[in-house]
Amino acid sequence: MRARERAKARKTNPSILRLLDELRKASRENDAKIWRDIAERLERPRRSYAEVNLSRINRYAEDGDTVLVPGKVLGAGRLEKRVTVAALAFSQKAFASIRESGGRCLTIEELMRENPKGSRIKIMA
Repeated sequence: MRARERAKARKTNPSILRLLDELRKASRENDAKIWRDIAERLERPRRSYAEVNLSRINRYAEDGDTVLVPGKVLGAGRLEKRVTVAALAFSQKAFASIRESGGRCLTIEELMRENPKGSRIKIMA
């Protein structure tokens, strides 16, 4: 993106700006391209963020997988597997369903601290 385009599409939410900086820094320090990819996805307009239902996570994830959603996890469907899900946001129903199935809900920052290399993470968008 050019400087002029970046200025036009500038984010104003301080927590998103901080997250973008942390993602880029983690990408450089750990030579992990996944964090750069997530930062680029979150630089886009908010209306283009991913919205993933539990049914999709259940369909494509295996027990013990770590799933990263660069957007929001929604509660439609059932989750029958024990997975760790990291996302920008969770609906109340999705949060409760993941916890009931024995899984974990993390923020993207927490996942980045736990797994700085970004290995064995599935991105669902």
